[in-house]
Amino acid sequence: MSTPTEVTRCSWAGSDALYQHYHDREWGRPVTDDTRLFEKLCLEGFQSGLAWITILRKRENFRAAFHGFDLKQVAAMDDADIERLLQDAGIIRHRGKIASTINNAKRALELQQEFGSLAAYFWSFEPEPVKGPIVSGSIPAETEASKAMSKDLRKRGFSFVGPTTSYAFMQAMGLVNDHVDGCFCRAETAAERDALKRPK
Repeated sequence: MSTPTEVTRCSWAGSDALYQHYHDREWGRPVTDDTRLFEKLCLEGFQSGLAWITILRKRENFRAAFHGFDLKQVAAMDDADIERLLQDAGIIRHRGKIASTINNAKRALELQQEFGSLAAYFWSFEPEPVKGPIVSGSIPAETEASKAMSKDLRKRGFSFVGPTTSYAFMQAMGLVNDHVDGCFCRAETAAERDALKRPK
């Protein structure tokens, strides 16, 4: 599907073609695939302290490094893998974040056992839609829903999942629709959310 060249987007999409494509085709569109949800949770953790475009440009390298974010394969990684990835210039070489990804894969497998899927767990935190206009500058960095998600994830042993990271995850995976009024994606995303069968 092509995107019209002259459209109004959320201001954060800027002029970078890769960033615009991510904004237009991914961000805010509801996701119920466990692998994609896990990948995003991990990449949001890697983003901590960095710009998302930095992570986006390295996303394929991250996928190669972490077995396509296959939960079982990542959970089976060990200290030798951590040392190897610390030499991989294609990703963010941060020991704590690499170790966190492996830890979080193990915790995510536990969530699957308990809830049937990661999707069922994460979508249980979907808040009621915000009433009123969504405009630049009015979107919070964290919400009560993201605080609750963060608190529960940390209680379950996840790491690099603070409330701000959790809200960025919720925005990207379509648990909320934070495309601003006037952005051409807002109505499209709303329609996809309306049509979505929530995972149980």
